[in-house]
Parts: sequence; C-alpha cells; structure tokens
Amino acid sequence: MLSTIDLQTEKGDSLIDITAQVRAAVESAGVAEGICVLFVPHTTAAITINSALDPMTAVDIVADLRRIVPTRVDFAHQYDTPADAAGHIKAALVGHSVTLILNKGKLLLGGSQSILFYEFDGPRKRQVQIKVIQG
Repeated sequence: MLSTIDLQTEKGDSLIDITAQVRAAVESAGVAEGICVLFVPHTTAAITINSALDPMTAVDIVADLRRIVPTRVDFAHQYDTPADAAGHIKAALVGHSVTLILNKGKLLLGGSQSILFYEFDGPRKRQVQIKVIQG
C-alpha cells in the first residue's frame, strides 16, 4: 500500500513531528508484520528518527544544522536562493528516507523516538510518501 502525507511548512528551517500521521497510515494499511518505508521526494527536505519528547531537541537540531551549513552567498549552486543551496546540503546530510519495522501492526519505535520531517527551504507544500510492505 502506498499513501501520502501532505504538509504545508511554515518557515525556512523547521522540524515537524509526523509520527501520528504515519501511525494512522500504517493502521489503515492493515499490515501486521512487515516494514514501512518513508520517502521524502524533495531535494531541500529530509526525514529522520529522533526524540520529540522535549521540544528543545528540535530547536537544538535545527540550530546546529544552521551552524554546520549556514546560508551564504558564495555557494556555486545559485538556482533559486542561497537558502536553497544550503537546504540541498542539509537534506543530503539528514537523508530522504527511513525504514521502520512493523510488529503486530505497530511501528517499532523506542520510547522517546518520533518520526521527524525537516524543512530546509520553506514555506512550501511538501509530501512524505509511505509504503507499507507485508512480510
């Protein structure tokens, strides 16, 4: 089963917890045992698994990615804006997909783990594609 989460991001660098939407998609797929692949089809956005228990974790992650890859005007890539170029690098560092195990119809996540979508060049309309595979 393939499904999609549609997102409207609010600002340039942001992090959005999409765990509840992914759980709903897995539940509607009705697969008890298998895997769930999440894919972000955008070059300036990414997905990962990390803690969402403390909102300051997201603040720290976004701040440090900005520090590691600051928006600057000397990027060779200037297709859209310097922020766009920085977004490509940040997305490459974080990654465009994650794979999760399904057990008894539930995502296997640790107690503090959440599925986090990263926006690096917003605001924009974005998607996360979800493929649930029985196995």
